[in-house]
Amino acid sequence: MSVALFFALLCGLNVCCGLKEILESYKVEFEQREVDVESDEPASDDSIDSNGLVSDKCMRCICMVESHCNNNIGCRMDVGSLSCGPFQIKKAYWIDCGQPKGDYKTCANDYSCAYNCIQTYMARYIGYSGCPKNCESYARIHNGGPRGCTNPNTIGYWNKIKQQGCTIYS
Repeated sequence: MSVALFFALLCGLNVCCGLKEILESYKVEFEQREVDVESDEPASDDSIDSNGLVSDKCMRCICMVESHCNNNIGCRMDVGSLSCGPFQIKKAYWIDCGQPKGDYKTCANDYSCAYNCIQTYMARYIGYSGCPKNCESYARIHNGGPRGCTNPNTIGYWNKIKQQGCTIYS
């Protein structure tokens, strides 16, 4: 996804008012990718992601812990409220990511919509949390909310993510 498209999407979701606010609020950092001179392809590196802030590998680990990446899991009661889809997203989380597709269950149960919801949620809260931009922070925020990466109750969740093969650098 191009940077311009990403910002347009965020602004369309009323997450921000403009590029200046995004840069100031989220301290967005753009990383240059290493390119293999012979192939013009990005160098292989698990920390490089092509679809957003959270790497594909970290997203896969979250999905595996939440549902074994079962796209047909539907909704289940979890700590007093529904969690839906392969990433087990709660309604408040979906609201915070901008209410894509206009319907909570429809988005949460659609892998692509839920994936993009998580990316938007992380862009919104990683700067707010005070935690570094890494897989551990993203996983713990996913599990524990905007400041989940500082909550000791999310350490067990992070340990489950590591059991799926992810590291802080994933």
